[in-house]
Amino acid sequence: MSSAAALPETMTAITVSTPGGPEVLVPGPRPVPKPAPGEVLVKVEAAGINRPDVMQRKGLYPPPPGASDIPGLEIAGTVVALGEGATTYKIGDKVCALVTGGGYAEYCPANEATTLPVPDGLSMAEAAAMPETVFTVWSNVFDRGGLKPGETLLVHGGASGIGTTAIQLAKAFGARVVVTAGSDEKCAACVNLGADLAVNYKTQDFVTEVKSFTAGKGANVILDMIGGPYIQKNYEAAAQDGRIVQIAFQQGAKAEVDFMRLMLKRLTHTGSTLRSRPVAEKAAIAAAIVAHVLPLIAAGKYRPVMDETFPLADAAGAHARMDASAHVGKIVLVVG
Repeated sequence: MSSAAALPETMTAITVSTPGGPEVLVPGPRPVPKPAPGEVLVKVEAAGINRPDVMQRKGLYPPPPGASDIPGLEIAGTVVALGEGATTYKIGDKVCALVTGGGYAEYCPANEATTLPVPDGLSMAEAAAMPETVFTVWSNVFDRGGLKPGETLLVHGGASGIGTTAIQLAKAFGARVVVTAGSDEKCAACVNLGADLAVNYKTQDFVTEVKSFTAGKGANVILDMIGGPYIQKNYEAAAQDGRIVQIAFQQGAKAEVDFMRLMLKRLTHTGSTLRSRPVAEKAAIAAAIVAHVLPLIAAGKYRPVMDETFPLADAAGAHARMDASAHVGKIVLVVG
């Protein structure tokens, strides 16, 4: 391992004292980790908050084998040490990274293959808000969903970090975008961001609205993080040869579904997780992001949408904000 300077032996990190509410996120000392072969050690300046962190806090989403028990799946900061064989970045580089855990801390190792340069013009908080959502949207909307120019994308949870990213990327690549959100204010924010139609799911039926918007044809690709009763409704809202991509089950992973629509419409219902995928698969996604997404930032067509920032020590406050579901865009922890 090579290091720019002597690193401290301990750091402040957020741990889950016991499964539960936001109050179980407690700051405390931890040893500064050492980067493994192929990794860089990042002095964290900001870390994004994501739904999987909430699930981990509740004891419902344990870290995969070998991953840190410290929450946090995306970071931005400065490279301060290099693991054996790490050659892509040098000490002092500003980077953001997708990690399997450990982000809620002052230092975090990251595999070079899932580390990206911080794009010009982005703050470190914005850079930390990018990896998890961009990796998720690219791999699910474009790789698995195969969204094409001129098609219609339906995004559930349009005001979330993933939703706001999906709106911008889909529009940048020539698709039409319909979103669902839980308030008129969130719907307005989505439209301002570029959504062609925003449906308040509390007062409107999204199946009816999607059918009306598409002249009865339905959505070509549906990105769903809700599950439960939405599974059947997605089958109804989908177009012929539609692709439904499942990335979470906020309302449950079990549902009673009439699969006849799957056959009659020739639907594809797929899904994926990100955290447990092999590094090689994540590396391929990272390469696509460098080629197709980072240029959109320079062109002014994509920028992470920010909600609020919280200091690292107040991770509980950040999670309370997430639990309240009042946010539009990303909630980020600022370190230091």
